[in-house]
Amino acid sequence: MPSLFKPLIIRYVDPEGRRVPKETAGAKAVKQRSKQWYGRYSVAGRRRIVPLKTRDKQAAQVKLADIFRKAVRRHDGLDPFAEHRKQPLTVHLDDFERGLTAKGRTAKYGSITRKRVESAFEGCKFVYLSDVSASALVDWLAGEREADRMGIQTSNYYLRDCKAFFRWLVKDARTDVNPLAHLAPMNAKVESGLERRPLSADEFARLVEAARKGPTIRNLSGADRAMMYTVAAYTGLRVAELASLEPEAFELDGEQPSVTVDAAYSKRRRRDVQPLRLDVARAISKWLADKPAGELLWPGGERKGGWRNHAAKLVKADLKAARDAWIKEAGRDEEERRRRDADTEFLAYEDAEGRVADFHSLRHRYITELAAAGVNPKVVQTLARHSSITLSLDRYTHVALFDQSAALDALPALPAKAAPESLRATGTDGNAPTGQKMVAPLVAPSRGILRHSAALNCTNTTDHGAKGKAVVNNGICSDLHQAASGSIREAPPGFEPGMADLQSTALPLG
Repeated sequence: MPSLFKPLIIRYVDPEGRRVPKETAGAKAVKQRSKQWYGRYSVAGRRRIVPLKTRDKQAAQVKLADIFRKAVRRHDGLDPFAEHRKQPLTVHLDDFERGLTAKGRTAKYGSITRKRVESAFEGCKFVYLSDVSASALVDWLAGEREADRMGIQTSNYYLRDCKAFFRWLVKDARTDVNPLAHLAPMNAKVESGLERRPLSADEFARLVEAARKGPTIRNLSGADRAMMYTVAAYTGLRVAELASLEPEAFELDGEQPSVTVDAAYSKRRRRDVQPLRLDVARAISKWLADKPAGELLWPGGERKGGWRNHAAKLVKADLKAARDAWIKEAGRDEEERRRRDADTEFLAYEDAEGRVADFHSLRHRYITELAAAGVNPKVVQTLARHSSITLSLDRYTHVALFDQSAALDALPALPAKAAPESLRATGTDGNAPTGQKMVAPLVAPSRGILRHSAALNCTNTTDHGAKGKAVVNNGICSDLHQAASGSIREAPPGFEPGMADLQSTALPLG
């Protein structure tokens, strides 16, 4: 007969009695009874224990009796859902996708929904309805978030579609229970609350230099970290994608150098080929010279304590080393040293506004610089491998105050006279008034994506000079326009890791 019980649970508390993780220093193990009821029963010699998720004993008894009755009916061949339980989940998914389109949903919507559910089931190794476990799905989603293959919002989409699939199964009389019904989405505002900031050109140059000269951290040498940061900032690849790369992933000899990420490691589960600038490709080729074929370029990411799960700590350590070196550059100039000490923003992991410069900020930098260079938004979306332009422009593009100020220069000059003569002052009649220059439009006509991404070397840059003052360069790179017209084929010279001059303002993407 089925029975109720409350198991003993081991929890860990600090000296003040607050619950803490097991590995916390000074944590003490405390045994206590669960506040919620569990049930145990046996059918045909198979013992089962089920959580009843209630503190009320009477409600727990009713739940357990219902579970036991259904288990007995299934064993006796009286289960009305027996045939459906024998079918693989993929068969049900086929019918689910057809059902979505039959209700008026687009074929694209049905395909995307089905792929999310199928990916989750494959990740959890669910084959039949009896395999489905809410806790296994929660663990898989958590693992995907930790590996930076999906954010909180994307995780919520996967959970939403999996729950919709099981609601459909219940409505279509294929099962009588939705094992995911009690799962709730995470608060996506927590993710958006972690605001990232892209490093400036000078900060990024100093970060790479500090990493190159730094010690080995989590089995990654300084030179390897420097190259990893460079590849991340010039391709937008994520942590898990970088951790999967071998030398064979790079195609550096062709007309258009590129790096390929296999579908198994890409966030969108597709084989991605990212183009590379020529100068970046040359730097990578030099670095790969002593790397053995068929082995991971940045090993250790697959281990639990490897760098992949602690990528932010790598950047934080190298930022600190870079800042220490920057302050040391002041030498015996006490006034300059005090000025640099007082500048809490430059090379800071977290600025005064709470924005962080972690590993994923390198991807933010990549996309921000593309947008700042005036690259067509659709091309930015494609290079970022985003599902929508909104995501590329809203979440990943950061606009600074000097960008806004520079944009104001594109507005027409103040009219010299009142209307209708003022129309001529704005240049709208095609003739500029005497003594005034025609004003360029805010967005120049796009020539499409430039060969070898030459456009990515011309944008506003910030350089912290000897006195620690930011100097903004709002000029237009002539090489960009030559590249756009096809008069040059190679990208302008840029940054190559290992070069002596790592403080060059030619470093930014844009």
